[in-house]
Amino acid sequence: MTTQSQGLHTHVLETLGLEISSGQCPPGSVLRTDELARRFDVSRTVIREVVRVLESMHLVESRRRVGVTVRPAATWNVYDPQVIRWRLAGADRPRQLRSLTVLRSAIEPVAASLAARHATAEQCAELTERALGMVATSRGQQLEGYLEHDIAFHRVVLNASGNEMFARLGDVVAEVLAGRTHHQVMFEDPDPAAVTLHVRLAEAVREGDPEAAERITKEIAVGALHELDVLAP
Repeated sequence: MTTQSQGLHTHVLETLGLEISSGQCPPGSVLRTDELARRFDVSRTVIREVVRVLESMHLVESRRRVGVTVRPAATWNVYDPQVIRWRLAGADRPRQLRSLTVLRSAIEPVAASLAARHATAEQCAELTERALGMVATSRGQQLEGYLEHDIAFHRVVLNASGNEMFARLGDVVAEVLAGRTHHQVMFEDPDPAAVTLHVRLAEAVREGDPEAAERITKEIAVGALHELDVLAP
């Protein structure tokens, strides 16, 4: 695929993904290849490639003589990072953020406990580095810098757990954190208490204290839910 084709593919995919996930194209809607090609001024090959991606996410299904039909939301792959990003861009953002934050509150404390048991010296060092990076960017409205360290911090915790299923949730957590930042569901500066908890979590993992790591991560999750009560009720 040429660079130009990739650009067209991305544009069509992002547009249709947002329209489907926001309900602009409700379940049962039929998207016809020829009409889409004319609308976006692209070849039917590009449209077919986009449809294949949407099918892989279970957002649509293709039927001969019918066209491309939008599937019910209950069938979507809601763990797909792109689907998460599209849903967080829509009007249903508060409910989506709460749903994903509750998921994190169920998974990450257990992952942190395991990380305290299994983390390597290198992972402990990176966790400390990222926690200090969060401290350094927690003032002066440096939210993008803070986000970078925050995402990396939580990826390390999930990877250090030694559980491959937890590790695969790194992209999900990254989209949640990015969505909160990019859609202004964050204070101008992060909550100092939350920043301190991340530093304490890095210490608990480094010291091999699974009980403390699990308890601190639960506190982080509770704080995140309280922030949603204020910023995205």
